[in-house]
Amino acid sequence: MAHFITSPAPHVHSGDSVRRNMLLVILALMPAYVVSVIEFGLGALIVAAVSVVACVATEWIISRFLLKEKKQSVADLSAVLTGLLLAFNLPSGIDWWIILIGAVVAIGVGKMSFGGLGQNPFNPALVGRVFLLISFPKQMTGEWVKPAGMEADAWTGATPLEILSHGEAVDLPSLKDSLLGVMGGSLGEVCALALIIGGIFLICTRVITWHIPVAVIATAAAFAAIAGACGAGPEGLGTCKYVGYELLTGGLMLGAFFMATDYVTSPMTACGKLIFGFGIGFIMMVIRVWGNYPEGMSFAILIMNACVPLLNKLRPIRFGEKKK
Repeated sequence: MAHFITSPAPHVHSGDSVRRNMLLVILALMPAYVVSVIEFGLGALIVAAVSVVACVATEWIISRFLLKEKKQSVADLSAVLTGLLLAFNLPSGIDWWIILIGAVVAIGVGKMSFGGLGQNPFNPALVGRVFLLISFPKQMTGEWVKPAGMEADAWTGATPLEILSHGEAVDLPSLKDSLLGVMGGSLGEVCALALIIGGIFLICTRVITWHIPVAVIATAAAFAAIAGACGAGPEGLGTCKYVGYELLTGGLMLGAFFMATDYVTSPMTACGKLIFGFGIGFIMMVIRVWGNYPEGMSFAILIMNACVPLLNKLRPIRFGEKKK
């Protein structure tokens, strides 16, 4: 009898696993990463390599020497995904030692200090990104390397979101270039189309559900339409184009599909996910329109991460249960 193990349902395994889901998310990010390498060249390769290696090494060191775990958590690929997402939030010309600091904060503070995967309340990659943004604002928001078409040479300039905040409409890239990635920004800001394709892949493979991405994008579009009609954005741009730029530039698509949908830091119920996505879209647009930073996605996701325990209390009433 000692060989029998009693456990609660379900007793049929779905074949799903943390490693499989992490691998699928990494694969979904590859189209956008390929575009960033084409646009930014060696810089994109260096940023991603340093970030991923530093995240994996930090988790291994903490797990091995501080937590003294026998089974290493790096095998589940979560540290690799955190490193890749952190890289997507960084400019291609940033110094390697700043990336290293961001990776240590992302894994060491944002993840392992809470006990590792499944216990962190905030998205680790965004914890690292916001720490770097506050600690090194010049390097994080200064002159961005901007691809000169598909040429190897590049020049520095403002991102489309910075132009939307206080620039001239004539300096903006076309909406087509914004969709395809011929513009300045972080690695994960340069090709909305590739991110959308990756996001649809995740929904089709049921790694994520549609609730959070749709809620974020719809809320941002509605807010931008109202703000554009009230005169937000460069003069003479027009409401429809303003909405298009708000949706296709910056970190909206990356955040909506790949960062807000993190299993650990997002709600479990459909209703909670919709409210979560609405909150992210609303807070992001408030920061974009009236805040000091042209981008607000990171702050919006982290703020809503803090609301997840409350949102998880929203659940349907069980059959026969009375309302309290």
